[in-house]
Amino acid sequence: MDHLDAERGYSTHTLRAYRANLQSLSDYVEGHGKTLQMASLTDLRGWLSRQRVGTQANSKPLAPATMARKVAAVRSFYRWMIREKFMDASPAARLKSPKIPRKTPRFLDVPEAAAVVEQPNQQGWFLDRNRALLELMYGAGLRVSEAVSLDVVDLDLRNRLVRVMGKGQKERIVPFGPPAAEALKHWLKQRTPTGPIFLNRYHKRLSARSAWRIVREAGAANGVTGLHPHALRHSCATHLLGSGADLRAIQEQLGHASLSTTQRYTHVDAAHLLKVYRAAHPRSSTEGSDG
Repeated sequence: MDHLDAERGYSTHTLRAYRANLQSLSDYVEGHGKTLQMASLTDLRGWLSRQRVGTQANSKPLAPATMARKVAAVRSFYRWMIREKFMDASPAARLKSPKIPRKTPRFLDVPEAAAVVEQPNQQGWFLDRNRALLELMYGAGLRVSEAVSLDVVDLDLRNRLVRVMGKGQKERIVPFGPPAAEALKHWLKQRTPTGPIFLNRYHKRLSARSAWRIVREAGAANGVTGLHPHALRHSCATHLLGSGADLRAIQEQLGHASLSTTQRYTHVDAAHLLKVYRAAHPRSSTEGSDG
């Protein structure tokens, strides 16, 4: 855990998940009279099989993405064991990760995004905070964890820039637009000039869970059900692409380690373009033609 935290820069959420997975695996192999160092590929597959189906009669099989994360945790652990010379070979080397269906990222149309960020629910102090949060998340394409981790010192309102600490403790400087700047100025006037940007009712740092709820409720208030923070990030990327931004620029904006991650948005934009074309172009269908 120290290695993943200090050297790999994993998030608290990921560390918690890896720890739980490895503890579960340790308990499983102990039940078979072994330690993690003694575990075989068969033991790992047996543990994963039990994890997938669960121990309750009515348990639903875990999703491929969840299983893939468990495999990643095990592989990572045994790589570390070899690096530290606790083992010579990894029993997880031949462990296969399930295929994860590639989903098209959900995004909002520009009018939908504008309605959500400009008209969140709640009133007064909370309304101003929510509007500033939503405008910044959409305007800068931030992850929810990045947004709630921001301090006032990270903001450069004059130049409309924010310093963000992303995945793997990688820092980047991200621009945002005038609407987000105005919302942030209005919000910051109502609170102390230092500390976390986004506060809860007790004037402590807003949690990621609370930010999720704010996004979901803002969506519901504007007719967008099941909205989640990543949809605002996806919308930012899609709208940038649709307005002519190149993939490298979007990669820098979002803090993607790989350009292949950013390339998902080319498919999103193409799908959106096709939808608009079919709805609007007079020659998008064969109806009424001569054949």
